[in-house]
Amino acid sequence: MAASRHRRPRLSRRLKLAAAAATALATGATVSVAMADESAKLCDAYATVTMGKYYVNNNLWGQDKATGSQCMWSNSQSGDTISWATEYDWANNSAGHDYDVKSYVSSVLGWHWGWKVDKSATGLPTRVGDKKDIRSTWKFGLNADPGTMNVAYDLWFHAKDNADWQDGPTDEVMIWLNRQGGAGPLGTKEASVSLGGATWDLYKGNVGWNVYSFVRTANTTSATLDLDDFNQALVARGLMSGDKYLSGIEAGTEVFKGKGKLSTDAYSVNVG
Repeated sequence: MAASRHRRPRLSRRLKLAAAAATALATGATVSVAMADESAKLCDAYATVTMGKYYVNNNLWGQDKATGSQCMWSNSQSGDTISWATEYDWANNSAGHDYDVKSYVSSVLGWHWGWKVDKSATGLPTRVGDKKDIRSTWKFGLNADPGTMNVAYDLWFHAKDNADWQDGPTDEVMIWLNRQGGAGPLGTKEASVSLGGATWDLYKGNVGWNVYSFVRTANTTSATLDLDDFNQALVARGLMSGDKYLSGIEAGTEVFKGKGKLSTDAYSVNVG
């Protein structure tokens, strides 16, 4: 069966991630280091490293469906631009789970089942209808055979401007820059759109909240985007309300299976 049928079983994710986030905060599993290197790998599930207004989260939310491991580490920070990397090896998937996501190790700006960094530093939340620029640059590298995976933004939306750890999203927007090994998005194709100098296939699914995936038709390892263009494309099609609030912006890799490494050479996002 195609990978697009199995992208991620999110219905159980809300309580799982909220509990994991609360545990991480309670146990102090955060390393507040702006500069490190590969020798300072963090391999525990949900370990985080704070990098200015962002933090990088070793989000291994689907690890129980496979055997393997994944680690991440920070490299450098200069102003709002950060560099970090993650290395993974996921194999021996449980029966029927080859195309379930095992992890989404990612940088986080703003809400991720709660707030970890001072909210005032993030520029979030912001009302979609206010049409604020959300400028992002991302340059990254992959090994030659990274398995079945994608490199994508993940944007979270709420109906209110004060969402906390217990508040599930109403909408989620993923922006896939690169996909390998047959990885595919949730849902069914709605349209093809031109944004940010590229063509994207737009998919819509639902897992208790709406999930919209913009999948770039040609892979890239470098992008400079106004992420709000994607939000406004959904509003223009009547798929999202301008009264929703963008609460969180993440950028990382969803891994289904395989062995590989994502190196984020330079990443930044600025709201407004």
